[in-house]
Amino acid sequence: MHELDKKTVAYFSMEICLEQRIPTYSGGLGVLAGDTLRSAADLEIPLVAVSLAHRKGYFHQKLDAQGQQTETPEEWNPEDVLEAAPARVTVEIEGRTVHVRAWLYQVQGITGHTIPVLLLDTNLDENDAWDRTLTDVLYGGDPRYRLAQEMVLGMGGVAMLRALGYEDGVYHINEGHAALLTLVLLDRQLGSREPWEAGDADFEAVRHQCIFTTHTPVPAGHDKFPEEQVVHSLGEHLAALLSATKCCDEDGSLNMTYLALRLSRYINGVAMRHREVSREMFPAHPIDSITNGVHAVTWTSEPFRALFDRRIPEWRRDNLYLRYAVAISLEDIRQAHAAAKQSMIEDVARRTGVTLDASAMTIGFARRATPYKRADMIFSDLDRLRGIVSANGPLQIVYGGKAHPRDEGGKALIRHIFEAAHELEDAIRVVYLENYDIDLACKLTSGVDLWLNNPRKPLEASGTSGMKAALNGVPSLSVLDGWWFEGHIEGVTGWSIGGSAEPEPDETRESNDLYVKLEQVILPLFYGLPLAYVEVMRHAIALNGSFFNTQRMVQQYVRNAYFPAEGDPVPEDEEAVRS
Repeated sequence: MHELDKKTVAYFSMEICLEQRIPTYSGGLGVLAGDTLRSAADLEIPLVAVSLAHRKGYFHQKLDAQGQQTETPEEWNPEDVLEAAPARVTVEIEGRTVHVRAWLYQVQGITGHTIPVLLLDTNLDENDAWDRTLTDVLYGGDPRYRLAQEMVLGMGGVAMLRALGYEDGVYHINEGHAALLTLVLLDRQLGSREPWEAGDADFEAVRHQCIFTTHTPVPAGHDKFPEEQVVHSLGEHLAALLSATKCCDEDGSLNMTYLALRLSRYINGVAMRHREVSREMFPAHPIDSITNGVHAVTWTSEPFRALFDRRIPEWRRDNLYLRYAVAISLEDIRQAHAAAKQSMIEDVARRTGVTLDASAMTIGFARRATPYKRADMIFSDLDRLRGIVSANGPLQIVYGGKAHPRDEGGKALIRHIFEAAHELEDAIRVVYLENYDIDLACKLTSGVDLWLNNPRKPLEASGTSGMKAALNGVPSLSVLDGWWFEGHIEGVTGWSIGGSAEPEPDETRESNDLYVKLEQVILPLFYGLPLAYVEVMRHAIALNGSFFNTQRMVQQYVRNAYFPAEGDPVPEDEEAVRS
């Protein structure tokens, strides 16, 4: 057995979605982190998580009648809902001593096993006014603020773990925001030696403790900080230590992804296709893949939970039993979905005053609003869309998703959807639900009839919304990127947009293919052969729900990354790279 078997896994993530009243997440990365912890608790993994308190959350989204987005802080007070951890630590930032405390949240699994989550907080009287804000806003501020925030997460997080008595074990860096924890480990490894004395054995000792999951499939998406700012923020000693790692860009800037890549023994992308994209971006590093998942019980609607409890009682303990959904009758699937759809319709009516038609084909699209996700692609030809509906039957579309406050392209995308909705109001009902959150996500992914996803390839690292839909028998219509490249079986688990081999996306071809699939395949099946459509729904549960879950994902992390057995094969190309 590996020598780390009995030690704790420390899971670092800038955002973690814990529950509705604790707004410490913005979207997919945070939701994945929360689902990871829930499954780790179910599986009784010895894990502790570290994140930031984000007292002002991400933001509360308000949309006016034209789709213009405005933002307000989503403030909350950790002291009202959480207990303080019994330790405080300090981090040196720009030559100042910044004091850090932690709020404790417990994630409880199905056996009662709990995983502690430490939410770091600098809002203390001992700190100056600016330092007190460092854990306030998720993905806010300028590069100076962001670097200081990432110092609190990575360096303050390691200090807090030690202060609370956690032994050194495995450090899981979930995206590059926490990569500075590697410098703390390297400094500890050197002891009284100087940074310039660091050698291969020291780097290898740090690598032995760290694994890194990268989620971003484009170089521009990785955090970078200019050399002058890095030296000013870290101080001369840590800056010299960073220089010794030889992981900075040619211009001397700190690339957090490069730092994590350089000092991790196991590196993975979040889907098979994402692994290939990551290997092209970072050819000097051995990159494996563990495809993302979702926490099955969390994202399954009440009607389907009741159905699975009745027909597959083992499914909560072992998600693989969802494979046996193939034996559930089509009528049972249809009734469970009808109940979930009615629940969504009631929620939409409560939020907007709009009453959707329970018998109409309902498409769902809810993602972060940003141009590459192309939420408006279905509106590329409004006359054709009207013709498809006229020939086949009614269609309604439900949207959700926030644009980052500084993403003007994302905000324009929302406005365009509102414009299209207005132009189509005589033929197609389009609803955009503001302030998309986990409660709304549960309603939409279970209540619609088809989940639409059409990002520009290869920019979808994984995607998880379609996985949530699949657990509820909702098939996907998606481009073959991210997880759908693995989960798609044409006409069985859902449908593709475009092919899989195009080196570059052809938007005209893809939008045409979207229309062809709706007009000639999906709507005729939904209205003309409804039981055949329900059969696709059943396959979505059995084939995709049983695999694309965080229970399977966490088990792969345990076997391949956290505690690999002696003699296990290394990832492809690793031996060549290490040599």
